[in-house]
Amino acid sequence: MSRVSSDKTAVDAAAVDDGDLDDAMDDVTDGENPSGAARNKAPERASARSRPGADVSAAASTAASVTASLPALIIDAVRNLLARPLASYQLVLTMTFMLTAFGLVMVLSASSVEGYSQEGSAYGLFTTQVIFAGLGLVVFYLMLRVPIRLLRRFAAPSMAITILLLGLVLVPGIGVLSQGARRWFIVAGVSVQPSELVKVALCIWGAHLLASRRRDNASIKELLIPLVPVAMLVCVLIILEPNLSTTITIAIIVGAALWFAGLPIKVFSAFAVSGVVLAVILALAEGYRSQRVMSFLGGIDDPQGAGYQARQATYALANGGVFGVGLGQSSAKWNYLPNAHNDFIFAIIGEELGLLGGLLVVFLFVLLGYIGFRIAHRSTDPFLRLMTATITVLILAQAFINIGYVIGLLPVTGIQLPLISAGGTSTLTVLAMLGLLANAARHEPEAVAALTAGTPGRLARVLRLPTPVGYRQSRAETLRDRLDQRRSSGGRTAGHPGASGRPRATGRTGAPNRRGRPAEPAPSRGRFTMPWKRAAWKRAKAAEPAPARGASPRRPAAGGRTRPAPSTRAGVDYRGGYPGAGSARRSASPGWRAGAHQPRTPRSADPGRDRPTHGRVGRR
Repeated sequence: MSRVSSDKTAVDAAAVDDGDLDDAMDDVTDGENPSGAARNKAPERASARSRPGADVSAAASTAASVTASLPALIIDAVRNLLARPLASYQLVLTMTFMLTAFGLVMVLSASSVEGYSQEGSAYGLFTTQVIFAGLGLVVFYLMLRVPIRLLRRFAAPSMAITILLLGLVLVPGIGVLSQGARRWFIVAGVSVQPSELVKVALCIWGAHLLASRRRDNASIKELLIPLVPVAMLVCVLIILEPNLSTTITIAIIVGAALWFAGLPIKVFSAFAVSGVVLAVILALAEGYRSQRVMSFLGGIDDPQGAGYQARQATYALANGGVFGVGLGQSSAKWNYLPNAHNDFIFAIIGEELGLLGGLLVVFLFVLLGYIGFRIAHRSTDPFLRLMTATITVLILAQAFINIGYVIGLLPVTGIQLPLISAGGTSTLTVLAMLGLLANAARHEPEAVAALTAGTPGRLARVLRLPTPVGYRQSRAETLRDRLDQRRSSGGRTAGHPGASGRPRATGRTGAPNRRGRPAEPAPSRGRFTMPWKRAAWKRAKAAEPAPARGASPRRPAAGGRTRPAPSTRAGVDYRGGYPGAGSARRSASPGWRAGAHQPRTPRSADPGRDRPTHGRVGRR
């Protein structure tokens, strides 16, 4: 018995070493009773030992498949998000509140030291920024509610009022002189900068003016004459303050509006070159401006002079590294970096949040730019397209000019980082522009169809937002667009030119011309024209069967009088804004509903063309 117990002890020790006590006890039992039980349990133990390995390999393969399909899942989720009718509107709201909240946090962090040293409170400048952010959200809500027609009606008066304010701020006793410049009014203890207000007014008025001139088929002179002289007057008044950075933004607004309005490249290039030359002259005319430019170019190496601010910003970015020193732990804001809460707040972001924080800011502005251009691309109203594209270019240009001179790629200009830098009037105007973007997003055709057909959401009911009204071309706009299409097609679709070289217009799209061929919609020349539209039209034309030899569309070879065969070509008139703009009668009140963006049957192929086939939408 002692020998058996010792054998049991040895086997138990070996089993414990192997980590399988149950198998060891089975081996001892099998040794005392040598039967077929050990042989029967051996396969079970082998399968049990091999099962964890199989489970691990299966789990590894599942994880690998999930990892491989993760990008596809993310792409599908983004596509589903963007496919929603109100995706642009919701994204604008999200980006607005994210940038505003992030800007308030960074202003509190960057201005605490300077606020305490100047006002005895670390929350002084932050409180002012919060007040303007609250007022800006109110203005955002008002711009979101205002009807488009009312916005266009007050575009010219608002422009005149802002020009008047620019003139009044230069009057001593009315405008406040600070740091050698007269740029501000003091209203109830709060400073207001009219040069920031003129940006919003110019975006609205310029888009309204160019959209109206496009409707009237204006020449290049008529496009430039009203807009450029007024912009030059605004620039002169701003230069007298003086304020070169705002002058640059005014030039950006005018250039973007003219570009998206379809100004020829040669004229636009001449305009851009003239603006650059004028900016260089103004930069070199003033002492402190020329020192900044020469310091950027390396002509002046004075670490304590003109290059002090840019050098300290570089030190702050280098101190932050990849992950930053922590929120609120910046050392540059302790009066080492002037205007740390304003022009150079991106340096504080780079120091406290590191490279990752800086890249996050860049990503947010790139995403905002994508949303703005998406709204401009999907809008059917020419006014909304021009306004949203101009506002998007302005916000992106200000953001990347500010980031550019902070990181040392551009000379210091003093342009603020939108919604991030401390600046009351700047925050107010940027929020007003984003409110206009959100308003335009609610007027996208799919958004109008969804908001008109369905019940309003919870947020819309809380904010009491009005139901948007779809854009409708006037009869004159439809006829002018059709004439432009015939001219751009060289008379091939609207009839061949007569002795004077002018195309002979027909009564409606789809009606046969002199050769018996129905008129087809030609690709438009707008900036937002789909590039594949012309290719699709050519493919449809090439796919048509050729007529028999000796036959014509009116007179077949076999004899007999027939009507011309209806054309099956249909397209989307992106320049006019509505699909199937083939008929003056139908295009005069096209209306938008669910599925209205699909190509319609041409008028020549519709037997019931005299009957209305879709609902009417009232004018805005």
